[in-house]
Amino acid sequence: MFKIFKIIFVSAIIVLFISKFGQTNEEKIKIGLLVPMSGEKNKLGQSIIKSTRLALKDIGTDKIEIYPKDTGLDPTKTLQSAFELKKLGVKIIIGPVFFENVEYLNEVNDIVFLSLTNKIDSLPSNVISSGVNSVSQLNAIKKFTELNELKRTILLTPDLNYKNEIKKAIKKSKLKISKHYIYDIEPTKLTQQIEEITNYKIRKQNLADEIKRVETSDIDEEIKEKRIEKLNKRYTIGNVNFDSLIISDFDESLKSVITSFLYTDVSPEDKYFITLNQWFDESLLSEKNIQPLYFPSVNKKNLERFSNKFSEFYNEKPNHLSLLSYDLIGLIYYLSLKNDLSDTKLLFKKQSSFKGKIGVFDIKDNKINHRLNFYQIQNGSFKEIF
Repeated sequence: MFKIFKIIFVSAIIVLFISKFGQTNEEKIKIGLLVPMSGEKNKLGQSIIKSTRLALKDIGTDKIEIYPKDTGLDPTKTLQSAFELKKLGVKIIIGPVFFENVEYLNEVNDIVFLSLTNKIDSLPSNVISSGVNSVSQLNAIKKFTELNELKRTILLTPDLNYKNEIKKAIKKSKLKISKHYIYDIEPTKLTQQIEEITNYKIRKQNLADEIKRVETSDIDEEIKEKRIEKLNKRYTIGNVNFDSLIISDFDESLKSVITSFLYTDVSPEDKYFITLNQWFDESLLSEKNIQPLYFPSVNKKNLERFSNKFSEFYNEKPNHLSLLSYDLIGLIYYLSLKNDLSDTKLLFKKQSSFKGKIGVFDIKDNKINHRLNFYQIQNGSFKEIF
């Protein structure tokens, strides 16, 4: 009887042992997802949710569980959803998407938020910007200017809310610029400012003076006529005091700025025209007069592969932020293999790197930067520089 009792007792201990450690081995990684699931940005939120599910499929693990919660465009709703995720035992949250939604998240302790915003200024201490931020972009631009030995680079930034972000990014990236201009986006004022930057009136007057000088000179009439004909085909005479310019703008506003430079007789064929990440905006391909144009970006081939895979799986095109959320699932899984995810305060403190679809994530001191590629738009196509 004693032997039977002993066997039962030992068997019970073994069962409890296996049960305990089996549970530990099967412990799930709970990842929260704060995205707009209602309102005008609902489609963006759904695209991000789908990309995280695609990431789980590709990783091939059942150790990760995703818990989506709605943020709308409301920071209060975002806070409420964050507390709901905390009650579920979530320690890491991807999101929110927009900078405006992070306002109250410092009230949520012991959770780290990997926001999809690219803004790095004025974030709560528990929010890490995982977007393609200005420092990452200027780091890539710095590499390009050094490779091409550009010595007189000017930077132009619209008078918008991200101008201070750009100023701080210049210091952090240690990009050497000759001058930083803040310009007015109103077309008439913009043109006036660019005329001043390029000394347009002086160069225009130089041309008029040269034509007059040739007209009153004593040279042979036939030679004089040819010189005047040649001068009349020009718009200005004289150089500008920069060899390259960076325009931190996008869409039609970017095109407007470049057009203003063309008006003042400064062409991308003569100076390097550089801009920020354009996410391969195809509308720029048809604008032959603004080419060549250079910009930093995520890896184009990887972006296309992801887009094709997403389209095949869901029969729709993804938003570019979907690629970022896809990579963040991989990043968290990678960190889970090397760290205790419960210690969120130290998780993103250590220096480490992770290679995703976007490129390489560099992590240090609760900051994420991206090692970006660099591209040229010329002859209606995108060409990789590095």
